[in-house]
Amino acid sequence: MTNLYQFQTADHIISGADSLKNIGEYLHLLGEELKRTLIVTQPTMKRLGFVEQVKNDLAKHGIESDINIDVLPEPTLQNIEEVFESIKHQQYDVFIGLGGGSVLDAVKILSVLATNKQSLKDMLGTDLVEKPGIPTLLIPSTSGTGSEVTPNAIVTIPDEELKIGVVSKHLLPNLVFLDPILTLSLPRPITAATGMDAFTHSLESFISNKANLISDMVAMESIRLISASIVEAYQNGSSVVAREKMLLGSMYGGMALTSAGTAAVHALAYPLGGKFKIPHGVANSMLLPHVMKFNMDAIEERLSLVAQPMGIDTRELTEREAAEKVVEKIVEWTNLLEIPQNLKEYGVTEEDVSSLAVSASKVTRLLNNNPKELSLEDMETIYRKLLV
Repeated sequence: MTNLYQFQTADHIISGADSLKNIGEYLHLLGEELKRTLIVTQPTMKRLGFVEQVKNDLAKHGIESDINIDVLPEPTLQNIEEVFESIKHQQYDVFIGLGGGSVLDAVKILSVLATNKQSLKDMLGTDLVEKPGIPTLLIPSTSGTGSEVTPNAIVTIPDEELKIGVVSKHLLPNLVFLDPILTLSLPRPITAATGMDAFTHSLESFISNKANLISDMVAMESIRLISASIVEAYQNGSSVVAREKMLLGSMYGGMALTSAGTAAVHALAYPLGGKFKIPHGVANSMLLPHVMKFNMDAIEERLSLVAQPMGIDTRELTEREAAEKVVEKIVEWTNLLEIPQNLKEYGVTEEDVSSLAVSASKVTRLLNNNPKELSLEDMETIYRKLLV
């Protein structure tokens, strides 16, 4: 565990069922002279009435709102650049992101594109954004990425068949609303994939080379909350209690990865999304048990510590047995949540394995966090375990 560490997150977090109804009361946290906002969202949020709800509440406080629904799921660099071109001549005081992780990531990037002369390509990487952006208000509608509390934003680069992060303190959101009511209508597959994505954030942060006392605290609470609610949220999506636990668990997972970072699971998942369009949470779910097994001899003690928060009875288990039970529980979840476990379903073949491993090997920002070094052969072996 590292001796030197830091922690940073969103400026203000408002949480609770129906908290979104009070959005106008908190806008003063972003400035006293707000006149116009841009709401970046998804068609589903419009159909469910949440966009109109936000727009009407802002209007009561004298704030005009424009709406943009052009951000793609898993947005590409070109997509975000095109959205920015369509809005860059407008004057906005706040950017609001209302939707899933793709929308939240896009809003953070749009915010800094509006105030910097840099291109998005120039921002790809760590600490390359020069100046703060326009204030952001983020409202997640899924319990997965934790983007609402991180300085990270992920962009797909089709030419490289890879996803690359923009990581900067200037991406940290200014105001966040966590309202589980927005997540009640999530379809089962999205509940499963985003929930397992959040769990992966926490578990990888806990076993990361950069794990520290602060990241451990929020990672453990995330693991506890998600373990207690992911199956219920999947099977009974109308449970506000389960949905709220998932939303908080996702947020804590975001805080954990901000401090400690994810590792090999995410590194291997990025090429699967970049080349084969496999949803990020699904790719993480597929890889998670196999990467944990690969890491086992280096993380046995750490992994055994999360068994109890996951609801596993460890009273008569050795450290190794408890760690192995954790992996078994993850596999059990993926079966219950009906998450695919075969890359062939997405068109991946044996011929693709080598190029996938090469692409994953380029994600050194995350691979350096992994407690065991992975060779190209190791990565190929892990991918092959999912070609069944």
